[in-house]
Amino acid sequence: MSDKSEPPVILCLSGHDPSGGAGIQADIESIAAQNCHAVTAITCLTAQDTSSVHALQSVPCDIFRKQMEIVLDDSRVAAIKIGLLGSVEIARTVTEVLAQHARIPVVLDPVLHAGDGSSLAGHPIVRFISEHILPLTTLATPNKKEARLLSGEKRQEKCAGKMLQRGCRAVLVTGADESDGGEVVNKLYQGEGEQSWHWPKLPLQYHGSGCTLAAAAAAGLAKGAPIERAVEQAQRYTWETLKHAQQTGKGQATPNRLHVCQR
Repeated sequence: MSDKSEPPVILCLSGHDPSGGAGIQADIESIAAQNCHAVTAITCLTAQDTSSVHALQSVPCDIFRKQMEIVLDDSRVAAIKIGLLGSVEIARTVTEVLAQHARIPVVLDPVLHAGDGSSLAGHPIVRFISEHILPLTTLATPNKKEARLLSGEKRQEKCAGKMLQRGCRAVLVTGADESDGGEVVNKLYQGEGEQSWHWPKLPLQYHGSGCTLAAAAAAGLAKGAPIERAVEQAQRYTWETLKHAQQTGKGQATPNRLHVCQR
């Protein structure tokens, strides 16, 4: 039997970022900071720094599927976090494996753009995510631009409503990407209504904040928290990592995801 003291295990499906600011390293650090354990399946390799993504190459689907299947067979996975997918073929593989593990909560961070705004996902990938991955998702965490792309709608409420209609249980639309005031407003939409959080806007641009938020939310769900509590705790943690961010490169600041572990 499993020891009750064992940390919850979260399977992260993300790309590799050599700068360490986003992607799989961001997932691992965020999950470790929540006293959980990350296991991983790499979707794609990238050549990127703290400013931009310069190249992207999906891993072969057979080895990606094998990574997922072996980890799911070996570990008692309590949540799955999806990040950058890289190709329709990888996205299709994700849906095929997830369909066999429907009991596991899924957090989707729809990484569609790099930090400089350049696209990381063409129309076929966006459409596949919208039509096939959203129905398998417990919580999606798009920013406003991503929500519009995934839904085809313009108004935030309609974006979230369309994503819920697709089958996603809850949608947290984050507002930092289009915030023009002194605060950032994030809104959680579920079938029964919406809930808002207001956070003081921080002065820098950050590399990997979305990965941090989604991974922390996945950890909360893995520990058995209801969606609202997992989302609130993940936002609070993410804000702290940004407040104490470090300038590790020439571009955007890197969230200090282990700051909470150092206090």
